[in-house]
Amino acid sequence: MRKLAAAAGLTRDDGDPRVVLDMAEGLLRRADPATAGLWPRASALLALHAVEASVLRLWERRTLDLQGCSMRAQLICLRTYLGDTNLAARTGHAWSALSRACHHHPYELAPTAAELQSWFPVVRELIQKVGLSSDAPEGPPSSPRS
Repeated sequence: MRKLAAAAGLTRDDGDPRVVLDMAEGLLRRADPATAGLWPRASALLALHAVEASVLRLWERRTLDLQGCSMRAQLICLRTYLGDTNLAARTGHAWSALSRACHHHPYELAPTAAELQSWFPVVRELIQKVGLSSDAPEGPPSSPRS
């Protein structure tokens, strides 16, 4: 089995993270008993893609070459470069939960609609924060000296 880096293949042309998250939320609203077990994972996969695309956009805007790092490493860096440590921590949790939800294990149930609904606002907040960080300076934010 071939493993890919967490952000492998993501480019700016893969779609606006807002649109991708809207698709994930749309799947959640149109849950069909005939597709039980499929729509939650598909919805989680779309939301996961939105997180990863948003993180990639932040690195591009800050002209940082972190795409080659694992997503876990990128999420650690997010705490410094996002400018909101609380959101960065919640994003790390949401990414981990969504990633786990995307991988099917015979002994685990798919995520519930309530679980997905609890992760999506974090993704939306990240998308908004990254969207507001255009023209951000390169490097970590400066801290005031005492």
